[in-house]
Amino acid sequence: MDVVGRMARLRAGFDEAGCDAVLVTRMVNIRYLTGFTGSAAVLLVRPDDLLFVTDGRYGDQAAEQLARAGVEAEIHVGRTSDEQRTTVAARAVGIARVGVEAEAVTWAQHRRFAADWFPDTELVPTEDLVGALRRVKDAGEVDRMARAGAVADAALAACRSMLVDGVTEADLALALDFAMRRRGADGPSFETIVASGPNGAKPHHRPVDRRIEAGELVVIDFGALVDGYCSDMTRTLCVGQPSSATARRMVEVVAESQRAGVAAVSGGTEARVVDEACRSVIADAGWADAFLHSTGHGVGLEIHEDPRVSSTSTDTLQPGYVVTVEPGVYLPEHGGVRIEDTVVVTPDGCRTLTNAPKDLVLT
Repeated sequence: MDVVGRMARLRAGFDEAGCDAVLVTRMVNIRYLTGFTGSAAVLLVRPDDLLFVTDGRYGDQAAEQLARAGVEAEIHVGRTSDEQRTTVAARAVGIARVGVEAEAVTWAQHRRFAADWFPDTELVPTEDLVGALRRVKDAGEVDRMARAGAVADAALAACRSMLVDGVTEADLALALDFAMRRRGADGPSFETIVASGPNGAKPHHRPVDRRIEAGELVVIDFGALVDGYCSDMTRTLCVGQPSSATARRMVEVVAESQRAGVAAVSGGTEARVVDEACRSVIADAGWADAFLHSTGHGVGLEIHEDPRVSSTSTDTLQPGYVVTVEPGVYLPEHGGVRIEDTVVVTPDGCRTLTNAPKDLVLT
């Protein structure tokens, strides 16, 4: 991945953001900018240099990971929070305006920054300064996400035989998590969802010891984490044939909706257009009110990140964005259906990163 080039692109946004330097405190953004995977650090990005401050647990790790990423920085290990604060404050002397991450800094932190860290400096709230860079994935990021998708595909194939009458939601979810780890994942990219029968009508149901019965729809929403990057996929399965014509029709409609949404994804397309493509199919079937959530979201170092694919989104898709397309229909008396893929936007369409067969929805 081109980690080194990210710092120059960040600095190029200083003028528009109204700052002369920026203090990065969100760990996911620090990882994006430096390659550091620890849990404690702050990053002061100045016009010509970089200060990386962490605690005693991560000195050697920070030096190794930043060097591996090719990032040149002054690394300071502060044994106490006061020592870390003093180091950052000293490097900020003479800087007129320091940007802080508005969405990540609490009111209490802001007060401490203003009083103790930067008493003679104007603090400027910045929004999406690093996030805007993270939206466009480079080839290395896409490769990691493709690997995460392939791991999830393989895990579902390995666990498919477990889906029999009597298996519990919790057992199937645990098996998927284990199968992903065995195939190289660092872990699941979020808590695996297995929702059967009436539980399928709850979009974010957590697996329980409920036994799956023949003829029930089973919503399986899961993903793998590979080298920090996520995949996200949903398939709706059934033990045998669906028990009702309505359940079968739900699967058919959502599958058509998802195909329409994926077909609408392209560089330069407004995200709300993708949402409309999915939603119109479901509305035509008479289930507009049963599509309970937005059509999708960005994926990357986090499982939910910008852009948003919804009816109210103001985002326009660009090549390199990675988003999900995941329409659903939820009817408590019949269960739920959701079908989802993670796709990378290209100039004239998209490429799918999750490729488990969709014909598994009817077995």
